[in-house]
Amino acid sequence: MLSSEIRQEIIKLINREVVPAMGCTEPVAVSLCTAKAVELLGVQPQHIEVRLSPNVLKNAMGVGIPGTGMIGLPIAIALGAIVGRSEYQLEVLKDTTLADVELGRKMIDEQRIKVGVKEGACDMLYIEVEVTAGNDKAVAIISGSHTNFVYLESNGEVISDSRNSRASADDANGDIVLTMHTVWEFATESPLDELKFILEAKHLNKAVAEESLKGEWGHCLGRTIRASVNKKEIFGDTTFSRMVSYTSAACDARMGGAQIPVMSNSGSGNQGIASTLPVVVYAEEKGSNEEQLIRALILSHLTVIYIKQSLGRLSALCGCVVASTGSSCGVTYLMGGKYEEVAMAVKNMVANLTGVICDGAKPSCALKLASAVSTAVFSAVMAMEHRCVTSLEGIVDDDVDKSIRNLTSIGSKGMMETDRMILDIMTSK
Repeated sequence: MLSSEIRQEIIKLINREVVPAMGCTEPVAVSLCTAKAVELLGVQPQHIEVRLSPNVLKNAMGVGIPGTGMIGLPIAIALGAIVGRSEYQLEVLKDTTLADVELGRKMIDEQRIKVGVKEGACDMLYIEVEVTAGNDKAVAIISGSHTNFVYLESNGEVISDSRNSRASADDANGDIVLTMHTVWEFATESPLDELKFILEAKHLNKAVAEESLKGEWGHCLGRTIRASVNKKEIFGDTTFSRMVSYTSAACDARMGGAQIPVMSNSGSGNQGIASTLPVVVYAEEKGSNEEQLIRALILSHLTVIYIKQSLGRLSALCGCVVASTGSSCGVTYLMGGKYEEVAMAVKNMVANLTGVICDGAKPSCALKLASAVSTAVFSAVMAMEHRCVTSLEGIVDDDVDKSIRNLTSIGSKGMMETDRMILDIMTSK
């Protein structure tokens, strides 16, 4: 068993990365940064200038903002200034009312908000907000992760500056370097009482899925799948169809701007959804006990955190690839798989989904999550039959950790030109 010290470090890492979030985390992080800048200013700003890394801009352009019925950055920025409270972190907009939305529309109409790309080198996740009122000015910068403030300034006085300090960066690497076997040991051998906190992910993410299935959110993919099941068309009423419908329904609501929190993973609500709901639905359908569910959820979520250590927060690789790899591990465990089968499931996932692009957060992300969950199930079933893609095929290696690094190298380095082309296409439409 892992030592108590290592277990506590991993628990801290999970608690930092698996947190509630309301709305897509990129525009919400921009709201958070705006809220902090306005708090430093002390009054409502007359003008707001926002400078973003291309990846943040890409992920914030086409997604619904909670409680507004509107899409994109301007309303997220306006509400961050009007109602945002930085102490709420990624739930910064949870107090939004219809009156606030109207004030936000007015701010946008008065052209008080300017958004642009940060010039020069910066982190893949970079948000800089400058707010002014008369002669007063305040600046806030987030970099590295969605809640990591690296610079605060008010009227020329630097309050904090950790832009050049690697030690201060609250990034996805965390304080402990993981391996797939460490993830397995932690999830399957740690005292159960240390792991029960992960059940909050089940409660939050299942609630948003069930709410979505009642309404009209995004492309209604989750409801469409359920309707097809009820009509006995194409999809049967199976564990598989429920896993796909619940996961895509939660994404429908989140991308559509539902004012409901989800449990995120590594700065992404969709990653939190896709690493939670397939595991939860499978466990409930198959009658797994609470301990099995807890350990499967920990295995899923910690696998995602591990993969993100080398991939980074944002990349051209869609987060559904990472999250569904986690859920495939969790489902394999619930099927009775041991470490060998879980490693096989990971390799099967690497062989299948590598290369799925991230072209921003938007309602159609539900389609990608549905595809990813399907692949997660295929990979788990194959692994339980000891069917595994071999090192003679593509980027898969005999060593599961090397297979993961091959995946993340492609996503973080090999697809950089793809990332630039995606943004060019999105901004030229």
